[in-house]
Amino acid sequence: MCGIVGYVGRRAALPVIIDGLRRLEYRGYDSAGVAVSANGRVGVTKTKGRIDTLCEKIAREGVPDSTVGIGHTRWATHGRPSDANAHPHTDCRGMLAVVHNGIIENYLPLRHRLEAAGHRFRSETDTEVIPHLIESHYDGDLVEAVRRATAELEGSYAFVALRVDEPDRLVAVRKDSPLVVGLGEGENFLASDIPAILPHTRKVIILEDGETAVVERGRVVVVDPRGAPVARSPLEIDWNVEAAEKGGYPHFMLKEIFEQPACLRQTLAGRLVPGGPRSPSVTGLVFDSGVLDTERVRALDRIFVTACGTAFHAGLAGKHFMERLARLPVEADIASEFRYRDLVLGPGDVLVVVSQSGETADTLAALREAARRGGRTVAVTNVVGSSVAREADEVIYTRAGPEIAVASTKAYTAQLLALVLLACHLGVARGTFAPERAAALLEEVKALPSLAREVLDGAGDIRETARLLAGWDDVFYIGRGLDWAVAMEGQLKLKEISYIHAEAYPAGELKHGTLALIEEDVPVIAVVTQPDLREKTISNIREVKARGGHVIAVAAADDEEIADHADEVIRLPVTHPLLMPVLAAIPLQLLAYYAAVERGCDVDKPRNLAKSVTVE
Repeated sequence: MCGIVGYVGRRAALPVIIDGLRRLEYRGYDSAGVAVSANGRVGVTKTKGRIDTLCEKIAREGVPDSTVGIGHTRWATHGRPSDANAHPHTDCRGMLAVVHNGIIENYLPLRHRLEAAGHRFRSETDTEVIPHLIESHYDGDLVEAVRRATAELEGSYAFVALRVDEPDRLVAVRKDSPLVVGLGEGENFLASDIPAILPHTRKVIILEDGETAVVERGRVVVVDPRGAPVARSPLEIDWNVEAAEKGGYPHFMLKEIFEQPACLRQTLAGRLVPGGPRSPSVTGLVFDSGVLDTERVRALDRIFVTACGTAFHAGLAGKHFMERLARLPVEADIASEFRYRDLVLGPGDVLVVVSQSGETADTLAALREAARRGGRTVAVTNVVGSSVAREADEVIYTRAGPEIAVASTKAYTAQLLALVLLACHLGVARGTFAPERAAALLEEVKALPSLAREVLDGAGDIRETARLLAGWDDVFYIGRGLDWAVAMEGQLKLKEISYIHAEAYPAGELKHGTLALIEEDVPVIAVVTQPDLREKTISNIREVKARGGHVIAVAAADDEEIADHADEVIRLPVTHPLLMPVLAAIPLQLLAYYAAVERGCDVDKPRNLAKSVTVE
């Protein structure tokens, strides 16, 4: 989730672009760069690091004066954070520059073809194929060259191109990634998000999928994929700058909850490619690295999973995924405990570490200890180039984009999805999960982003339930199997942002002491999504009801009987049982968020907590 800025007008472009990038730095901060059209060439300045680092480099080296330019702040997905991998990227002759947000899924075959034709690549990124592809189609018309290049691209993307021999013109394309045109007087703007252009104009055109915008000093033309003009009326934005950074949402946490359909799509992007060039198994799954070849997988003795906080709850679910599909013993342990155990771990074992930041101190120490003992390590992380990504033998990037709110939401569901894909790969490679069953599961995986959107459409009803929780000092969560793993994450969300004491218990443990805590009307959230454990959980719900508890069930839409046992039911779309934790997590996040708002808590920055725990 990177940030793009473009400007065409009468003013100096550089200050406008830098100011816009600062307002978009929450979208990515691995590297940054600018490109301007001047003196018959594209002048590019870019660097690893934040906007301040870029500004220091510009102050040292200078940037040519220009009234047209583009800028970028990066969240790495392909290629580690580095000067070479920073955007903008150029063609072979330095006549064309491109900034890009998204993932080009077919970049490898395109790159191989372009290299065979003599194009010289300078980075590891998927983005660099775009300027070279446009260059290969260019015959004097940038708009037509972009249209032809776009027809060959697969994936999700928004990009902006400038070319020196077509001055005062930017050409922008949007597919699945956001792009906004700002309309000024004698000047026009482009950006990934409205905050970048809000100081200059409140009139915007939000591009739709498949549309191309030709942005010049005095006009903006929007065309469809066939090149036909599209009539678009501008919107008038009445947000202030702070609200605009949050996309109009009152808090980053709510924005990030609602970003989950797009994040799930990003996690999947390019990974479900039958026979892909790096496909590690007959499922056609493509990962960021080999993620254990078939021979190594078949020789595995055991898998360990370790993480902290929310990531550990994803790891608990991952344990279930891998045991069911790969039929291997899997241990899940909190990293701060795992690292101090007298481990029985050796060359036949694999440690899977899960970390949003890739810098969590205990998780990183656990990875190093496993490596010291000869185990193979796999990292599931959100940050390219992070410590766990660099030090693990294998890596799966979740691609959830930056999370600003301390309480993790979209990173968690992306971790769940990545672990499902890993389990599927292991199962097929070991011969314990038939390829046809894997293919059927992956078909349901493709529908997850749309199903997550369905859950979010019911957010209003969930808000009413959250008002009930906000009035209590204690809330309990129950579930069995995968549902207990989800319940653990639900209770963490509630207590970390609303400060309501919450506990999650395996439902079968109620009679072993927990029932003593149930009193009249106390809220009990029961997660009931796993068909094989449904009847057992319903029996536990009856025990809660017999003691006067107020039961809020989270269950599949086709479970009609659950309404006979619960006081309230939050319905989820129906999907494969292994995928239900992804959907069940979303209403639990919303319950926590709305309860915290009701209690007047600082949702994005809960007391005593930090986003990334990089010390013991």
